[in-house]
Amino acid sequence: MNNTATDTPPEALRASMVEHIKHAGHARRSAVERVLREVPRHRFVPAATVEDAYADIAVITKRAGDGSALSCASVPTVVAMQLDQLDVQPGDRVLEIGAGTGYNAALLARLTGPTGHVTTVDIDAEVTAGAREALDENGYPQVQVITRDGSLGAAEHAPYDRIILTVGAFDLPPAWWNQLAPGGRLVVPLRWRGQTRSVAFVRDGDRLRSDSVQLCGFVPMIGQDSELSGHLDVDGLVTLYWDGDQDITLDALSGVLTRPKTSVWSGVTVGSTEPFDGVWLRMTGAEPGTCRIAADRAAIDAGLATPAIPSRSPALAEDDSLAYFTFRRLEDDAQRRSELGAIGHGPAGAELAERLADQIRAWGDARTTDPVITAYPASTPDEKLGTAHVIDKRHSRLVVSTPAV
Repeated sequence: MNNTATDTPPEALRASMVEHIKHAGHARRSAVERVLREVPRHRFVPAATVEDAYADIAVITKRAGDGSALSCASVPTVVAMQLDQLDVQPGDRVLEIGAGTGYNAALLARLTGPTGHVTTVDIDAEVTAGAREALDENGYPQVQVITRDGSLGAAEHAPYDRIILTVGAFDLPPAWWNQLAPGGRLVVPLRWRGQTRSVAFVRDGDRLRSDSVQLCGFVPMIGQDSELSGHLDVDGLVTLYWDGDQDITLDALSGVLTRPKTSVWSGVTVGSTEPFDGVWLRMTGAEPGTCRIAADRAAIDAGLATPAIPSRSPALAEDDSLAYFTFRRLEDDAQRRSELGAIGHGPAGAELAERLADQIRAWGDARTTDPVITAYPASTPDEKLGTAHVIDKRHSRLVVSTPAV
């Protein structure tokens, strides 16, 4: 192993990593905590320092020519979060899509025990070769490693009690449905309307229903993304991102940010460390025009666009009008709170900003109420979905619903 020497033993760094994970609210299942303490993460990322191996960061193991990450060892808190969601039991048959360094497969093998079975799949032969070597060197020869497009799964070892993706997915292809046992769990970093959530689905007949939804970010699967994008200004400083099923036309929105703007403030406030990502998730189930806006520093400095989080904030687009999520610091507030709101542009900008603010208010009244994501095969007829707003993908249809409080 090539990890740089350190004065702190790896065991101590690993113990510190687990304590950090627990402080962040993960590794709630005792079995997950146990395997995180048992498996030496640094032995699966030999090119990283031991300190980095146990820091709460992703360790990039392969990059594309443009520098973007192609494979990595995920952030430890996210690893623990997903394992909590997956709820592996001894004897389970588990499929992992995204082999990475082999570390997660090793954790899964510990969780399933000697009577279980773990298969990990990756499209990149270099990645699977590295995972195979690391698993063999660290005592996990029983893990099956397959080089294959992850969207195909691994039918030769199906059905699976658990399927987990450690890469971002835009859709739920048929193989995952077909290879998941009745009552089985699928944990997938699923992307829709510009945001990604680690969704824990439980198979219920011909549908998948979530019982846990967590904010996350992952290296995307190759060849699956159906997100579109384009600039809203001539200088290319502000970009809009939307899904292929949405009725959004970039030409109609060209120059929209130069039109008069309307600011609507919701009355909902958050502290400096309080999350507000739930607003975006709620919007996806209520507003068909929900999308993502990103603004460069120059656009913010010029006042062209001031989204709450410059690189990724929710927006509503409809015909030739747009509204996006923003906030303002409250003056003379000792608690350093901010008020959430929306800025609208275009003929219907004021209406869109008010609708976005309504979603903020609804979230503010039920901040701890998690929406339920229900996925159906793409062939499911509309009448079976009722009156819900449907998010259509190539292989699946999603319904995002928030229980009444």
